[in-house]
Amino acid sequence: MRIAIAYPPLPSDKGVPLLSQNRQFQWFSRPTYIYPVVPALAATQARRDGHEVAWLDGIASEWSPETFDAQLDAFGPEVVVIETKTPVVRRHWEIIRAMKARRPGVAVVLVGDHVTALPEESFVQCPVDYVLTGGDYDFLLLNLLAALQAAAGGAPDPAAFEPGIYWREGGAVRNSGPFRLDHDLKRVPWIDRDLTQWRLYAEKNGNYRRTPGTYIMSGRDCWHGKCTFCSWTTLYPTYRARDAKDVVDEIGDLIERYGVREIMDDTGSLPAGAWLKTFCEEMIARGYHKRVRIDCNMRFGCLDEAAYRLMRKAGFRLVLFGLESANQATLDRLVKALTVSQIEEGARLASRAGLDVHVTVMFGYPWEGEREIANTVSLARRLLRKGYAYTLQVTMVVPYPGTPLFRELDQAGLLLTRAWEEYDMRRQVMASGVPEESIKAAVRQVYKAFLHPETIVRRIVSTRDPLADLAFYWRGFLSVAGHLRDFKG
Repeated sequence: MRIAIAYPPLPSDKGVPLLSQNRQFQWFSRPTYIYPVVPALAATQARRDGHEVAWLDGIASEWSPETFDAQLDAFGPEVVVIETKTPVVRRHWEIIRAMKARRPGVAVVLVGDHVTALPEESFVQCPVDYVLTGGDYDFLLLNLLAALQAAAGGAPDPAAFEPGIYWREGGAVRNSGPFRLDHDLKRVPWIDRDLTQWRLYAEKNGNYRRTPGTYIMSGRDCWHGKCTFCSWTTLYPTYRARDAKDVVDEIGDLIERYGVREIMDDTGSLPAGAWLKTFCEEMIARGYHKRVRIDCNMRFGCLDEAAYRLMRKAGFRLVLFGLESANQATLDRLVKALTVSQIEEGARLASRAGLDVHVTVMFGYPWEGEREIANTVSLARRLLRKGYAYTLQVTMVVPYPGTPLFRELDQAGLLLTRAWEEYDMRRQVMASGVPEESIKAAVRQVYKAFLHPETIVRRIVSTRDPLADLAFYWRGFLSVAGHLRDFKG
């Protein structure tokens, strides 16, 4: 069959949509493109199974809608797969209506956290044919394609569907039961980087200090998996990891075949313990630690300084942590399983081991007032000034459908709107005693800490490679300027 993995362009005066591989959606003023790992695996596995696959990312390719349509027409797909998220799902409904009007015989498939939370909604709003729920939609797509192929143009046999698939049957919406995450990740091949045009995502990404860079995932997705705000807990309520040596094998292939210089392992939380030790020892034994830098997500409070030093020796550079708030009551309410003291201590230990620490910070919790916001601003700025945090991301809290936070606020009557396009981090969507402008001002105040003299001096003193670092700092300055525009009053 002819399959298109598609990201239709979403032109907006708000900027570029960070849709793929993103637990929180944002519009960025400065173009940023993140490699979509699971869709890339879906494309890779579909080709391996004998299907003809086209990778049509109109966003990262910077196509106009007209160019995208021309590319789609030229390929002539039988199946089109679109990943969606809450703030752009209405745009995708419009696109699907137009797509089905022009190509009524094409089967359109939606995937992602929003349609996993609200699978039947899209059938009401647009003529979508299938919704694949859960995070293993690469496996579900293979199952769906096999059923469609067996039907030879007719209606597929629902008995052949794995759990997690929704479809139309007459005037009703049927499903094959709740999705399961029992697929063996050891069966997953390495991504076909050429098929999925990895170069589109290799440069324009603020995480990369060295380019070209790319993404992998060692696990799906977070071994904590309880943070009430995280949209990917909807996709991955359980956790599985690949074999550590297989991940290192893939890294070796990325180095040798593609000349990759930095790799982001975007597992929600990188496996710790014995898995991490094996991974680091393999990286060192093969000499990869001298040839590539590794970035990853990690949780505060689960590693000691010796583990951080081993990571640094093994080639790790950037470690991303969720700070979220400097208020213990908020951390408890979010089920972070973390104390405020662990945040600063963990950042100190990781930075002292030579790692670049990145922290994520959020403002706008309905239960936090001006004092609590000031606490978080103070901690975030202090981490930057002391050099405990190298970079950070500051956002407004968004309660995505399917998350415990959404359910909590919905039941309490604290959601201000269900206009999904408003869930794009540009305005408050929850009732709060703090004005929206004060929340945006807090975001800007933290970002401005990058321009604090103490922060700048530490950057200069810590420079390791003057030419590469100068380019990185310039990209960082442009990113900060972009974020200040993103959260302007």
